[in-house]
Amino acid sequence: MGRLLLLLLCVCQAQSQPASRPNFVLLMADDLGIGDPGCYGNKTLRTPNIDRLAQGGVKLTQHLAASPLCTPSRAAFMTGRYPIRSGMASWSRIGVFLFTASSGGLPASEITFARLLKNQGYSTALIGKWHLGMSCDSKSDFCHHPLSHGFDYFYGLTVTNLRDCKPGSGSVFTQGFWLLVFIPLQIIGVALLTLAVLNCMGLLCVPHAIFLCLLLLAAAILGLLVCFLHYFRPLNCFLMRNHEVTQQPMSYDNLTQRLTAEAVQFIQRNAETSFLLVLSYLHVHTALFSSKDFTGKSQHGAYGDAAEEMDWSVGQVLNVLDDMKLANNTLVYFSSDHGAHVEEVTAKGECHGGSNGIYKGGKANNWEGGIRVPGILRWPGVIQAGQETDEPTSNMDIFPTVAKLASSPLPEDRIIDGRDLMPLLQGRSQRSDHEFLFHYCNSYLNAVRWHPRNSTSIWKAFFFTPRFSPEGSNGCFSTHVCYCYGHFITHHHPPLLFDISKDPRERNPLTPETEPRFHEILQVMQDAADGHAKTLTAVPDQLSMGNLLWKPWLQLCCSSLRLSCQCDKEKQDKRVSH
Repeated sequence: MGRLLLLLLCVCQAQSQPASRPNFVLLMADDLGIGDPGCYGNKTLRTPNIDRLAQGGVKLTQHLAASPLCTPSRAAFMTGRYPIRSGMASWSRIGVFLFTASSGGLPASEITFARLLKNQGYSTALIGKWHLGMSCDSKSDFCHHPLSHGFDYFYGLTVTNLRDCKPGSGSVFTQGFWLLVFIPLQIIGVALLTLAVLNCMGLLCVPHAIFLCLLLLAAAILGLLVCFLHYFRPLNCFLMRNHEVTQQPMSYDNLTQRLTAEAVQFIQRNAETSFLLVLSYLHVHTALFSSKDFTGKSQHGAYGDAAEEMDWSVGQVLNVLDDMKLANNTLVYFSSDHGAHVEEVTAKGECHGGSNGIYKGGKANNWEGGIRVPGILRWPGVIQAGQETDEPTSNMDIFPTVAKLASSPLPEDRIIDGRDLMPLLQGRSQRSDHEFLFHYCNSYLNAVRWHPRNSTSIWKAFFFTPRFSPEGSNGCFSTHVCYCYGHFITHHHPPLLFDISKDPRERNPLTPETEPRFHEILQVMQDAADGHAKTLTAVPDQLSMGNLLWKPWLQLCCSSLRLSCQCDKEKQDKRVSH
């Protein structure tokens, strides 16, 4: 009898313990707003599969991106560290990588959760967008490539989906064209006309060589513009499988279906072993695209079509987990790299950006709309279904959460800013482990969030805010994104203070008259910011102008004809079942 009771006790204890070494499927949307999924309140955009995921797990309603821009946010997600610690936060206007042949990227010294899990015997794959660099000194060193950061398999883009990648969708370089091409051409034109008039009037003797030099300069500028417009797409918009270019330039035909098929096949290949899959969607970053099965089907134009196609893909991944009987031993996470891009409006007035719900601002600024993102985690039998928490969490938290569940020790030689989410997700803790969170606009500390241990308040103090344009709008429409310094911002002395728990829309800044502890609260937050600053060390700037610029010796080209750079090794005729 004693042995029987002991056996029953062991069985009960085993059933109560979480499954060891789960699989991980991390789904990352691009530019998706928190107001887009149905489970976050959208009544017209159809996202049944994302909603299904939320119903089966925990929905985080104050899940925060570590940065409101793609590259730094993804660096933080992969490493569990503020991007300024790795040099992945810019000091200039340009905060992301735009060229495949740039030399900046996630440093080899940084440790991703993929590397930790690979060391634990996991099969690891990244499908879709990387946006954390590719090479350093030569086109074959691949120092920043996903395969150099712990992934066994990669299929996708090393940079990002841009308007310039899809013919007829416009360009992200419009301001650059104006500053570097059209203004210089206007100056040259005025100079030529003025010199010609003065020469004709006999007021100034102008050598013909001067006219010739100005004309040649104008021709050179126009020639460079034509070359840029012609070559940008094939040189920067291509698909890779591991280190091989497979489609240059990439085709948008059934692109989401191809990415999804790669993800499904990876799961099927690794059903008998522990695996990590990061499926990093191109949706819903512009240029917007969708297959014929989704085009024109949503109530929100091209953006809605793309979002609903992404939701279909989420469903395919969930279905294969069910079919392979892996769902109960797989932690699934869905989020977005930052808030929706509210300034994405076409010349025809079509809105190509998403919804940030009730929240102010969007991509590229630290108002809640720029950093509060969907956050859903599901693990049947381990995380109770149908939960919701409003505690502050960060996309940096995935790193320590995944590492601990995979029985991997955290690196001890560096600061990890993320916190293990499992106590909160399992109800063992009712409070977030983050007392303070620091919100950066590129490399500039923009705001501090404080959730005191003995209070329900969540204070947020802005040291500066972007100047929206036109005035009274909800974004920086004149510059397409908000910038972080100079005349683009307004400094606040004292800092602008909100209680997010009572004013999530950030409409009513507090004053000493409306908040008796105003100065005390700000002092605590300033002390926290000062303490945080002391933990930072100088590191190489991966987003310096030198690292951002295109370098021809780093350019990958799948054709032997160097400047044609065109090939298609993809099986376009392969039917991808829905």
